[in-house]
Amino acid sequence: MAESGEVPAAELLAAARGGDHGAFGRLVGPLRDELRAHCYRMLGSVHDAEDAVQETLDRAWRGLERFEDRGSIRPWLYKIATNRALTLIERRGRRELPTALDPGSAEVAWLEPYPDRLMSWTAELGPEARVVARESVELAFVAALQRLPALQRAALLLRDVLGYAAREAADLLDTTVPAVNSALQRARKSLAEVLPADSRRRALDDLGETGRRELARRCAAAWEAGDVEAIVALLTQDAKYSMPPLTAWYAGHDGIRAFLLEGPLKRRWRLLPARANGQLAFGTYMWDGNAYVPAGLDLLVVRDGRVAEVVSFLDADFAEFGLPAELR
Repeated sequence: MAESGEVPAAELLAAARGGDHGAFGRLVGPLRDELRAHCYRMLGSVHDAEDAVQETLDRAWRGLERFEDRGSIRPWLYKIATNRALTLIERRGRRELPTALDPGSAEVAWLEPYPDRLMSWTAELGPEARVVARESVELAFVAALQRLPALQRAALLLRDVLGYAAREAADLLDTTVPAVNSALQRARKSLAEVLPADSRRRALDDLGETGRRELARRCAAAWEAGDVEAIVALLTQDAKYSMPPLTAWYAGHDGIRAFLLEGPLKRRWRLLPARANGQLAFGTYMWDGNAYVPAGLDLLVVRDGRVAEVVSFLDADFAEFGLPAELR
């Protein structure tokens, strides 16, 4: 039931069908952020996801007369968005991973980080659905999705993340229930082979708010002091370090220590906390002689109170994460 002063969806739909673009915007606006998250999971790119959502809404507006009103416009929009994402995946072709890449690593050269602020819509969900939605944009999960064939990717998201029944998912994908079930089983098997048993969020929850703050403080202090041994002491023995879109990566204390000494720690650094993919994150700033300028958005994977992986997105748009353009 619509709250006081809120126009019912049926009235907005009728007005939109009559050519009222403002009514259409009010009808679909509340769904825009969750559609963007869905397209991000499918495509691994915030920018591609935004383009897919915009085209989804444009197509929905132009094809509104073809919408069969069955109580909610949401499944119809998801159908358009999913098929648009599938088309984009087909057009760009399969993106190959570096042959040396550990299949369990979160690093995928073309992957983009996702600002936590774009997940505010999950506050409207129930507790269980909210956890599923937020865990589904964790970096490792989204990276693993990119390794799946497109239909498997879509089937898993529609069924396991969005909660559609097999028949509903088949309708959204214009395929059969057996095809959806087969794709889902294969997708689950593939993900089980590369994803850890516990999500990144659960590892952070286990650390607690005080533990998270302390780990973040120690990371920032070590980098700003240029103390390589303090940085390495915060890492697990099997830690990994990567820098998308570069395909080079480093592993273990010795490999990461050598990399830091040969390059990054020859410069001065400042770090600011950020929020991305539900993980600990920093905007890293490098001194260029006049100011500290953006160098990368670092996402940290935490395990047992230490840093198990650092993924430094060198091309991240700092403004998207509420980070300043420079520091003095």
